[in-house]
Amino acid sequence: MNFYIIIPAHNEESSIGLTLDSLVKQTLKPKRIVVVNDNSTDNTQNIVNTYRTKYSWIELINSKSSNEHLPGSKIINAFYKGFETVDANYDVICKFDADLIFPNNYLEQLSFHFKNNEKLGMASGFCYIKKNNDWVLENLTNKDHIRGALKAYKKDCFLQIGKLKPSMGWDTVDELLAKFYGWDILTDASLQVKHLKPTGISYNKASKYLQGEAMYKMRYGFLITLISAIKLAYKKRSLSLFKDYLAGYFKAKKHKIDFLVTEEEGKFIRDLRWKGMLNKLK
Repeated sequence: MNFYIIIPAHNEESSIGLTLDSLVKQTLKPKRIVVVNDNSTDNTQNIVNTYRTKYSWIELINSKSSNEHLPGSKIINAFYKGFETVDANYDVICKFDADLIFPNNYLEQLSFHFKNNEKLGMASGFCYIKKNNDWVLENLTNKDHIRGALKAYKKDCFLQIGKLKPSMGWDTVDELLAKFYGWDILTDASLQVKHLKPTGISYNKASKYLQGEAMYKMRYGFLITLISAIKLAYKKRSLSLFKDYLAGYFKAKKHKIDFLVTEEEGKFIRDLRWKGMLNKLK
């Protein structure tokens, strides 16, 4: 299968070389890697260039945005800067972060899964972070959720869900829409990916309301947003985050921010969320 990989990168000199090194050593080589150097002020560009001179299928795109570390729109806009440069000859399109170390069989194993299930729309491994000199599961979400750091989409699924939404919550709404259109999603626990920078470590204060805003834009409604906010704040052991999530939701509702999904898709999402919660209670 033809894997195209797009990697948004902002000041990643400490990790981008390790990420690229793990990708060029894959047992199934990617057909293309595009690194989008998004306004970096460190040595990211030079490091990528050393790989670009060795491997013709690695490309560097320099882009200018802002120095803010905001989840959602910034990283997806950078992704599209890379996506615009590739042709349509991909079977799987990947959006990977620039701080990951992949096992050598990562792409080969994903290819195996995609080939053996024609309805498989998205697949990934699991992120592990270093804690007390051990690599432990970065347990922030349900194990059937594909983390935004390592998304891989079958081409038809990627196009049917409308590609990626430049908004906080893009890495949840993509899965919900995939399910709406009947695609399967798979996480392979045998594929352990080292995540060098824990999620959210570099987000700034401006991002704190965006999670609640995303819940509004996905048409969760108040009750599901309330339950989700409690769950997320509990996992992160922060009451202030719970308040921020709800404030973001009501702020978005007050200003009638555009939704990410249609009414029909929103109803499907709410039903799916309620079903998931009821199953856990059972």
